[in-house]
Amino acid sequence: DSKGRVSIPASFRRVLESSDPNWQPGENPELVIVYGDHRRKYLECYTIEAIEEVDAKIDALPRGSMERKMLQRLFHGMSFPTNVDETGRLVLPAKLRSKIELDGEAFFIASGDTFQIWKPETYEAEELAATEEWLDELPEDFDPLQFLDGAGGA
Repeated sequence: DSKGRVSIPASFRRVLESSDPNWQPGENPELVIVYGDHRRKYLECYTIEAIEEVDAKIDALPRGSMERKMLQRLFHGMSFPTNVDETGRLVLPAKLRSKIELDGEAFFIASGDTFQIWKPETYEAEELAATEEWLDELPEDFDPLQFLDGAGGA
């Protein structure tokens, strides 16, 4: 809406609640929105547990290394800690809406313990085109579910 509020799907809110170690029933779950650098055309919303996992991996890198410095900038310097409000909405500041050129409806896509917020037209132009290109490189009779065979060490 005009105030930058977007409704979070209920299933996403349940994941945010269960992955926020401080969340209690009746409270608003916290999350971190990573908006990233100029190349990123979407907002990635991390559960508290997911961002803590990323932080631990960054902290495990050698102190003073370029990789650690850059990842700290990308995840700590280009993020926005927030929470879901009591009506199940997320308030996106104008800076974040402007970054992804979001001015109307938002498109959500889940990815385990994160989810992305896209401008629908950008998602269609960027991600759907990349998926179609990837699929076009596979044989006609190939079933992408074959990638799951043996997944997880089985």
